[in-house]
Amino acid sequence: MNYRHAFHAGNFADVVKHSLLLVLLEALNRKPTPWCYIDTHAGAGAYDLRSEEGRRTGEAVAGIQRLWQARPETPPAVAELCRIVASLNSGLSAGELPRWYPGSPAIAAAVARADDRLLLAEWQPQEAALLKSWFRRDNRVAVHVRDGYEMLLALTPPAEKRGLVLLDPPYEQPQEFDVLAAALSAAHTRWPGGCYALWYPLKDDPARRRFLRKLEHSGLRKILLAELRLSEQSDVLTGSGMLILNPPW
Repeated sequence: MNYRHAFHAGNFADVVKHSLLLVLLEALNRKPTPWCYIDTHAGAGAYDLRSEEGRRTGEAVAGIQRLWQARPETPPAVAELCRIVASLNSGLSAGELPRWYPGSPAIAAAVARADDRLLLAEWQPQEAALLKSWFRRDNRVAVHVRDGYEMLLALTPPAEKRGLVLLDPPYEQPQEFDVLAAALSAAHTRWPGGCYALWYPLKDDPARRRFLRKLEHSGLRKILLAELRLSEQSDVLTGSGMLILNPPW
């Protein structure tokens, strides 16, 4: 894939990913003890859906805008996502496309408590600068301009002992699934009690199958897959999945 998230922010895959992210974070919030959120590919913090990139694809119209219009009928995690979007877009009517859509770090920060902690990695300097600006007044958040996989292994296990890792790479490299499998296995060895959520596109099905077989033979257990496929077309992004290792009760 040739991927820049600004072109795809707020699309159906984001809605699925962020709804599931909120389910996991709400589960962590059931206990009063602090947690640590680690994001290996954090992005820019939030995205302007009315920018040239957002308007060029228009993917948010079938994603967050469609969801926004259906708010009275949405389940709790989806309603919480809409609440967070509303907090970034004051005075937004039901028929309008939101201007700002939160990235995963902004969503995690929205439900994090005062003593929870966020560790964010972003390798691209321009995206990292935007991310730092977004969280410049939030002392719960640390932004690292470094390789996310390297940060994950360097900073686990966190002092909190409880937490969630989100692995959401751009899938620009041919061997990304192999790198992910190795990173997930290594991180789990260092922090077996952590919860790991891994987003992946449903586009290259042979690569997906090889990846899942590799995890099946890795010895890792307690794995939940959640996938949404809009069609069987394979040459474009028509579905996405989340692999959750150690899903909460």
